[in-house]
Amino acid sequence: MVKPLVIALDGMGGDGAPEIVVRGAALAKERLQKVEFLIFGKSDLLEPLVAKELLLEGCVEIRHTDQVVSNHDKPSYALRNLKESSMRKAIDAVHAGDADCCVSAGNTGALMALAMFGLRTLSGVSRPAICSFFPTQKGETCMLDLGANVECSAQHLVQFAVMGEVFARTVMGIAKPSVGLLNIGTEDLKGRDEIKQAAAMLRESPLPIHFSGFVEGDDIAAGTVDVVVTDGFTGNVALKTAEGTSRLISAFLREAFQSSTVAKIGYLIARRAMAKLRYRVDPRRYNGAVLLGLNGIAVKSHGGTDALGFANAIGVAADMFTHGFIEKMKADFETLDREGPPVPEGAAVKVS
Repeated sequence: MVKPLVIALDGMGGDGAPEIVVRGAALAKERLQKVEFLIFGKSDLLEPLVAKELLLEGCVEIRHTDQVVSNHDKPSYALRNLKESSMRKAIDAVHAGDADCCVSAGNTGALMALAMFGLRTLSGVSRPAICSFFPTQKGETCMLDLGANVECSAQHLVQFAVMGEVFARTVMGIAKPSVGLLNIGTEDLKGRDEIKQAAAMLRESPLPIHFSGFVEGDDIAAGTVDVVVTDGFTGNVALKTAEGTSRLISAFLREAFQSSTVAKIGYLIARRAMAKLRYRVDPRRYNGAVLLGLNGIAVKSHGGTDALGFANAIGVAADMFTHGFIEKMKADFETLDREGPPVPEGAAVKVS
């Protein structure tokens, strides 16, 4: 008999919790047949919601806890004082082997701190990174780091490249993903020393990584490479810029189609095309930022998402476990530790 996949959910994390968590689990159940959920949170709120979802009958266990990590709690406070929180308990379930992976829409900083403490990092990984999807002209790409590490050394960037390449292979299904370092130009002489050193190390890496060199900001949306690697400061700015640009274009389109009677008729004619565009750029389809580099699977859903977006985040966690993401990551870092990568001559690279 095949053992069901068990996913731990932070039932109280996110702007729409616990409703979007329970409804999201039900939507995910439609795609993931052999799955069970451990939902942590206030049982008096969760039980009636679960009872309404016929798809969740017999596949949910609610574990009560009163503590909740709010969006205003500092990571240090959550780590010291919220040991019984729904977020902490979901992570602990993965560490204890009660669950195969966990998903939370709660406080990002707290989730990273609690996950690092509860799951620890993989051998060979100095710092975990936040990775997520971006829609592109060619389909989608993944990008990391998106905010976990403001400053990064060359070796950190190399580690991110390894983690992103494994993620693209296992979750995105790309047989040989291309990897690029985000830079201010594609020429070898451009960029900070750490980026140039990381490029040299990736070119000499013992791993079969398809390194495509440097990419620029406009290459992200173009889909020039499958994996974009950068430090957390740059990645977070790029992410927020893309989100803001998307909202700006949506506002411009809405304003244009409401500007006159002719424009409104034009919208009716273009309705199907507009629906296709909305689907293509729907952020719910790309929901599910992953904390890569941990010795366990933890997925961060956007805090403001709805049930469909949360279901997609659950799907990302399920795909990572089903396709053996952690095992493949361990194998690559064992090779990296054993055979390289070499540090360029004269480079002072410190890993902290």
